[in-house]
Amino acid sequence: MRTEVSQSPASPYDAAQTPQEPPDPHLIQALGELLAKGRFAVLTGAGISTESGIPDYRGPETRRRARNPIRFADYLNNDLLRARYWMRSMLGWPRFAGASPNQAHLALAEFEAQGIAFGPITQNVDGLHQRAGSLSVIELHGSLHRVRCLNCGLIEPRSLLQARLVETNPWVLAHTAELGPDGDADLESEREWLERFVIPTCLRCGGVLKPDVVFFGENVPHERVEQAYKRIEQASALLVVGTSLAVFSGYRFVRRAWERSIPIAIVNLGSTRADGLATLRIEGKAGEVLEALRKMLNASLRNDANQQ
Repeated sequence: MRTEVSQSPASPYDAAQTPQEPPDPHLIQALGELLAKGRFAVLTGAGISTESGIPDYRGPETRRRARNPIRFADYLNNDLLRARYWMRSMLGWPRFAGASPNQAHLALAEFEAQGIAFGPITQNVDGLHQRAGSLSVIELHGSLHRVRCLNCGLIEPRSLLQARLVETNPWVLAHTAELGPDGDADLESEREWLERFVIPTCLRCGGVLKPDVVFFGENVPHERVEQAYKRIEQASALLVVGTSLAVFSGYRFVRRAWERSIPIAIVNLGSTRADGLATLRIEGKAGEVLEALRKMLNASLRNDANQQ
């Protein structure tokens, strides 16, 4: 039977602490107890990578400025929009590719290595879970580290494409721009810039290239969704980290856990679409909360080992 937790301020499960405060040890203890009943699943979103310097779409720092993600049909059918995408991507790529995993990524990789958690199901396209050491990552939306030809299917590493972009469009490097949430940059491109920009094409067939990610207007591949559902259903609990769950792509997995009476813990800055389904919710930075959880679980493992 699923346990409903009171949202009263007196409850140790309440998330009333402010983000500036260190994680409440009572909340960390409650989180550890929730996750210690078996092997837990993990669902992550952009909020886990903001501490690595990658902006998100809906977090506290980005709500102040509207940003519309690119739609697949527009990308495919509009040469100027495609030039705009690759020009912005060319400027944003060095900082995006240079981002390092933070404490949250490292903690989840350690949990997986210890066998107490499955590899993350992530909505992110930054590859930071893999760089942290996670081995069994389900990338729901793909990865910006790969580029795919829409004609012949050839995959090219994004790092190699960057070299081609710089070679054919060296003048772009004279511009500066702020890193965007999906690996590109905030740049108010002038039309003459876009008309001058050389759009990259496939090395094998000359076809249209697209980052190997799911754009708005596309569906997450069915086999990827089913793999994630299976991981949720095998878990003793679900830990959700750094996502508002505003889009159905991630929210459906929380719904599946709730429908299966699997306890749900949410760690996020700000409210989420699934707060009403959560057994436990902690408002805080992913890195701080998961590092505190890592220390607590490791101390518990050491105590268990000493008692044997």
